[in-house]
This record gives sequence, C-alpha cells and structure tokens, in this order.
Amino acid sequence: MSYGSISASEGSTKGSDTLVQSSQVRDHLENGIVTPAPVGDGEQVQTEESLAEHGDAQHQTIWQKFKRFYERNIGLFFVFLAQVFASLMTMATRLLETGFETKFHALQIIFVRMLATAVLGSLCMWYKKVPDFPLGRRDIRGLLVLRGLTGFTGLFCSYYSLSYLNISDATVISFLVPTMTALVCFIALGEPFTIKEAVAGLIAFSGVLFIARPTFLFPQHRVQEPELDGTRLFMADQPKGIVPSVPATPAERTVAVLLAVIGTFGAAAAYSTIRVIGKRAHSLVSVNYFAVLATVGSFVIILVLPDLHFKIPQTVAQWLLLTAIGIAGFLLQFLLTEGLQREKAGRATNFIYTQMVFALILERVVWGTTPPAESLFGSALIIGSAIWVSLQKSETTTEQKARVVDEERSLLGAEAPTENRGD
Repeated sequence: MSYGSISASEGSTKGSDTLVQSSQVRDHLENGIVTPAPVGDGEQVQTEESLAEHGDAQHQTIWQKFKRFYERNIGLFFVFLAQVFASLMTMATRLLETGFETKFHALQIIFVRMLATAVLGSLCMWYKKVPDFPLGRRDIRGLLVLRGLTGFTGLFCSYYSLSYLNISDATVISFLVPTMTALVCFIALGEPFTIKEAVAGLIAFSGVLFIARPTFLFPQHRVQEPELDGTRLFMADQPKGIVPSVPATPAERTVAVLLAVIGTFGAAAAYSTIRVIGKRAHSLVSVNYFAVLATVGSFVIILVLPDLHFKIPQTVAQWLLLTAIGIAGFLLQFLLTEGLQREKAGRATNFIYTQMVFALILERVVWGTTPPAESLFGSALIIGSAIWVSLQKSETTTEQKARVVDEERSLLGAEAPTENRGD
C-alpha cells in the first residue's frame, strides 16, 4: 500500500540521520571536541525565563519585607522624631528663660514660636485651598476662638513653669492631659467618667505632689536644700552641666507646679472644644486659630504690662535658640500629624512618653542635674496613670483618619475618631 511505502522511506531517512549524527559524535570524540547536547530554542528561552523569575522572586521578597517593615514602623519613627524636637524646644525655652544674663519672658518665646506656626499654617491653607479659609464657618467661630484662647492659656502656663521647674518635671506634668481631658469632658460634655479614670486621676495628682514636694509634706527638704540670702532652694548639690543649675525657692516651685497643672487644664479644655467643633472646621483652621490668638495675645500682653517688653537677643546663641524654637515647633506639628495618621493610636500614644527619657538626658547633659527620687517616683505615678487612661480609651478605637494635631492633643492619639477634619 501507499501508506507502507511512505513509512519505509521515513524509516530509512531517520536511520540515515541517526548514522550521520553517530558519525559526527565519533569524529568529535576522536578530535577531543565535546559538544553539549542540542537544546531546542523554546526550551532554552523557557529555562532563562524561569531563572530570571526565581531571581526576581527572591529580590521581591526582600523588598516586600523591607516595605512592610517601613510601613509598619514609619509612623512610630515620626512620633519619635516629634518627641525629640519637643524636648529640644523645651530645652531651648528654659535656656532662654534662665540661662543668660538677658532673660526672655515666656510670652516673648510664645510670640516667636507661634508666629512661625501661624505664618506657615496660613500659607499651607492658602496653597491647599482649605474650605472657609481663614476664619472658618461663621456658626463655629466662637468655639474656634475659645479653642485658641484655652490652648494659649495652656501653652503659657507650661512655658512659664519652665522658669522654675526642671524640664523633666515640667514634661511629666504635661502627661496629666489625658486625665484632665476625661474630667473636662465629663463636666462640660456629659461624657462617661469611669471609676478607673477617677482612680488614675488620683494616682496622677499624687505624683504631682511628689514632684512639687511642698515643705509641709516633705519636711526633710527644708533641711537639705541650700540657702540663698536665707531662702532655701531646690537645686543640685554639684552641677556639672554646660550651664549652671537654676535655683528656685519652695514657694516659686509650688507656684510653677500649680501653673503647670493649670496648663494641662487649659490643654484639656482646648481639646474638649475641638471635640464639640467636630468636623465642622478643617484641622488647619483650628490649629491656625490657636497659633494666631497665641501670637496676638502674647504681643498685646507684653505691650500692655509695664514690667514686660520685647528683648533683642544679645548673642548668637540666643538668636540660634529662638530660631530653633520656631523650627522645632513647626517640625513637632508636622511630624506628629504624619506619625499619628500612619500609626495605631495605642502604639503612638504610648510612644509619646519617650519624651520623658529625652528630658532626663538633656537635663543631665545641659544642667548637670538629676531629679531626686521623689520626682522620679512621682513621674512614674503620672506616666503610669496616663498610660492606663489611654489604654481605656483605646478599647473602642475605629478607623483612623488624616488629621492635624498640636502639642496639647499629642497625648490623645486614642481619641482619633472625634478629631476634626475637613472632608
């Protein structure tokens, strides 16, 4: 059959091809030539692609791990940097108030710092075309003014207390803000105030007493503290820092602690007002009210009071410190915003307490002082109660939203759902 003839010819052809290939192989072997086994073009391309894909998979795995680590921790890193700048700003403020022959009043420092924030905030709102710029909606302008005034009060009390308190003591007292906010919201807004929060508040204020160390409760300090013109002072025995330790009488220290506590009340009132405003005002509008009213308020008070006046920096160091306060204030604002909108409230809120560590380090390096055991114990009570309150608030967290924060709200990352934000 014809099919058989075709098969026979194909078989003979294949046989001849095999003989040719065998002859070629024998010739190569005799001549010492080794030829690799032939591979089809399609198989070779497939092998190269599989190797490339395997290499890309390894590279992609390493990149994905780095990316996940970055995304998981960049918020904490921003919060960490914010606390560094907050501590540096506090250090610069205390140095300007106490460290030079020309001493700056807290109001002038607030004027410089908040003027920078007001200018940058206004430019940012103008560039982003924020709704209702610059005054906000007409129906909430009264609340925005109240928010600015209470924030200014809290900031002034905090800065003024630095004239007589170590930065570690002033810093830890600011951690009363969560407890004070819960109390203010309970009184003014009728929000729940649990037994746990009340107990935490009592523990925190007990810590304040250990920091203030009034002589009627701590009579041992009446004997141990050195004297200046017959008045006993709070200061280190042998300061070894860059600048000498600043003395303060028990009365001055008590007043400073009282003002610092009032400052936390002002910050809590400002935050409670923000909660009432809610989403009716963009966050930048709220922050700008705070900055503008603090700038105008400090300027007017300095002009009105006869004992106060603006002082011109006399040294390069003073100019640098004033400039650093303005820059650090802006970076604190920016980094807290970026950090808290990327990070879970619980981790970010607790990470803010690292500011206490920076305060202790700066206090030791710059002034050569270390807080006594009573202050450290009081600090532990305040920080512990603040973390406890924050954890109670964190139990009901919801989806985070972009927001702009400032220092009197920085301890309240767990309250993200109620923060005001432009839609």
